[in-house]
Amino acid sequence: MQTDLLIHADWVIPVDEPGVLAQHSIAVDGGRISAILTRDEAQQQVTARETVTLAGHALIPGLINAHTHSAMCLFRGLADDLPLMTWLNEHIWPAEARWVHEEFVADGSRLAIAEMIRSGTTCFNDMYFFPDVTGRVAAQAGMRATVGLILIDFPSAWASDADAYLDKAIAVHDQFRSDPLVRTAFAPHAPYSVSDAPLRRVVTLANELDLPVHMHVHETDTEVSGSITQHGRRPIERLHRLDLINPTLMAVHMTQLEGDEIDLFAGSGAHVVHCPQSNLKLASGHCPVTRLLEAGINVALGTDGAASNNDLDMLAEMQTAALLAKGGSGDACALPAQQALHMATLAGARALGIGDLTGSLTVGKSADIVALDLSQPETQPVFNPISQLVYAAGREQVRHVWINGRQVLKNRALTTIDLAQTLQRATSWHERIMKHPG
Repeated sequence: MQTDLLIHADWVIPVDEPGVLAQHSIAVDGGRISAILTRDEAQQQVTARETVTLAGHALIPGLINAHTHSAMCLFRGLADDLPLMTWLNEHIWPAEARWVHEEFVADGSRLAIAEMIRSGTTCFNDMYFFPDVTGRVAAQAGMRATVGLILIDFPSAWASDADAYLDKAIAVHDQFRSDPLVRTAFAPHAPYSVSDAPLRRVVTLANELDLPVHMHVHETDTEVSGSITQHGRRPIERLHRLDLINPTLMAVHMTQLEGDEIDLFAGSGAHVVHCPQSNLKLASGHCPVTRLLEAGINVALGTDGAASNNDLDMLAEMQTAALLAKGGSGDACALPAQQALHMATLAGARALGIGDLTGSLTVGKSADIVALDLSQPETQPVFNPISQLVYAAGREQVRHVWINGRQVLKNRALTTIDLAQTLQRATSWHERIMKHPG
């Protein structure tokens, strides 16, 4: 067998099947995984144009960050230690009104993508203004992305009203319709910031274009009580009446849930995106992950934006999710390491509708592969590689990353992004924002 690339590693962790393959190799050809074999079989059967031998490393599917606001990296640390609505109304939205335009989004997205690649993330699901810009930056970097077709009731630098948001959404979707890495999803911001008529149009357009819908839902108790006051019902009931609770929906946060709402989601096929670190930092509440999983709901993981997390580190998000589930349920067996890794990979791919393309190390899928060095003191000795990844490994141990078979990180060095220039642009934005924070 001839192939483009052959990677030898001490452990291969497929994710779509539980467990670990010791002393195995992955063959990559044409950007896809062509074979997974034992080391002996690979050496005997495969002739590769490039061979990489990674002693002490584990190969995992690329991590999927199922909820980001990537350009907000440039607001990292701007307004910390505040509740959500104070953070939004008094700090973030005024800063966005002053600063967000194409240049800001391009520089912020590139900074975020650099951080994500260096953290082992190969795909992100974004929600922000100028999604066309984020999509172009992702494509240039060789990064897999779903860019959110943002919708909100108030005007912004991106669009003036609901009709303009949706007209631009269709144009952005058309722009990336044939892109091999960048996809689109409708991204109405939240039930409290988008009124009924635009949401009805989203339902119609999502059905026509076969696109997912990505939305903050039940993030805080204030959101829920405000909906009852304004609409006479909780947000999920309102969305259900608008036909938005369906298999295309990715509901982000979901910290305020009652039993009948969990049952509704379980029966609908809708997905939940859990952002534990952001929820903790903003004191938004706790997503009942164990109950959602027990109900059969697909739960993915996201970091949220770096202005509220304050990083885009999916390894840390896995650890927090697992520990929070155990502490919250009083059950040390809740959300084991294998399940946390599944949430950060295949569950995210399924929520985005790309589970047949990525999310696991499976023959025929895209070669979105991350190599982590477990030979370091922080992860020795290795009794269980998956446990080490979730409970001990740090993003500095991500050594190599391939997306669609292309190496975008080699020995910790980015190959598709000029890191020095990216950091210089971030410094320039810091100086500007500090003079006029909004």
